[in-house]
Amino acid sequence: MTTASSEHTWKQISDELKSAVGPSLFDVWLAPLRLAGLNGNQLVLEAPAASRAWIEERFGQVLKSSAQSVIGAEAEVHVAVAGESAQPRNGATVAAPQFEQGSSLNPKYCFEQFVIGSGNRFAHGAALAVAENPGTAYNPLFICGPPGVGKTHLLHSIADYATRHGNGVRVQLTGAESFANEFIGALRGGDINAFKARHREADLVLVDDVQFLMAKAKTEEEFFHTFNALRESGAQIVLTCDRPPRDLDRLEERLRDRFDSGLVADISAPDLATRVAVLRARAQLDQLVIEEDSVLNLIATRVERNLRALEGALIRVVAFASLSGRAITEALAEEVLDGLFPQQRSEPWPKKLSVEEIREQVAIYYSVSVTDLCSNSRVAAILWPRQVAIYIAREHSGASLATIAAAFGGRNHTTAINACRKVEQRIEDESDLATELRQLSDQMFKTSAGNSSDRAQ
Repeated sequence: MTTASSEHTWKQISDELKSAVGPSLFDVWLAPLRLAGLNGNQLVLEAPAASRAWIEERFGQVLKSSAQSVIGAEAEVHVAVAGESAQPRNGATVAAPQFEQGSSLNPKYCFEQFVIGSGNRFAHGAALAVAENPGTAYNPLFICGPPGVGKTHLLHSIADYATRHGNGVRVQLTGAESFANEFIGALRGGDINAFKARHREADLVLVDDVQFLMAKAKTEEEFFHTFNALRESGAQIVLTCDRPPRDLDRLEERLRDRFDSGLVADISAPDLATRVAVLRARAQLDQLVIEEDSVLNLIATRVERNLRALEGALIRVVAFASLSGRAITEALAEEVLDGLFPQQRSEPWPKKLSVEEIREQVAIYYSVSVTDLCSNSRVAAILWPRQVAIYIAREHSGASLATIAAAFGGRNHTTAINACRKVEQRIEDESDLATELRQLSDQMFKTSAGNSSDRAQ
């Protein structure tokens, strides 16, 4: 396609974008985009380094849909940092990996971008050993840890390394939930033989979030036979989970035993030094200029548990600075984070709340009963308070997710995880909600402290 033709196409796409997001958002975020190349259905755009990540996260879908309306349904959009080439790392030409339908490699999830700290050093070393010698070291490799600590990053890093250096190794990357959904689809009229071949004929099979196999009898059975077939063929298996195999209490014992038969490598929540290093690496990757180290220290101090939330906080600070035309300073970062990740309270509250206290206080706050919270009702007026109660219990009770879930009508660990994810998603989308839940938690601590004082008298 000629340069003039490409520019004309980009002008049409820009008009679609402006119509989709409105003139004000377009002028702030999308007008600075520049056409870097248009090769068939592949549109490459360049964005300022300070806002590229935010544009990709916030406007990625509308960019793609606008391009598809002009170029066609097969259009793909890549947003690069201005001045960077969109060529593969080291200019290497690699064999295309085999991927589960709907799965793909995240280009940022590679070993080069993985920040090693005290909580993940062992898991990183095991993952690298497997990537270098699949099928010979640590088979299966079972990586476990709480959400947002880097398990998926390591899984993609293994696939990325094997794809680039594995001399045509066949890679199968999927999630347990996707495996289950595809298996059900194959049973209901799809091609079950094609499904089995796709999952059993790879050389390296990586499965994310295997806890989602629990309580799915037919899927567990199929995964059991798939696991055995892969082991017999000498294929390397890598699994991630939010807990060790022994705690998968609703999974068949024979499958737990197989998960436990290789190397189990756990990842713990990152310490402050690791969190700062993660932020610094992300800033370098996106070519962000942050002159004050105190900015990164502030973000790392406020966001302690989840690396996704940590990087999300950095993106919000950068986006706010770009939108307001202000420098990225500690004062600006504090202004942005106060609503989402307030400073730790200095009041002498008890260190932990009981799950029972949290249930009662949430029920009072939302004008429902504890019986409602423990019921099977899916009515929004009960479902949301239940999710909030489970989320606060995870944050402040010290109880395991299995114990918390059981306290809400005998629910299971997976239900508790999903409830927490729902609340976290809404916190990301609704900045006022973080403050509301913080105030609710503070009130619970205050009430608990008062009750303790009364009992002591």
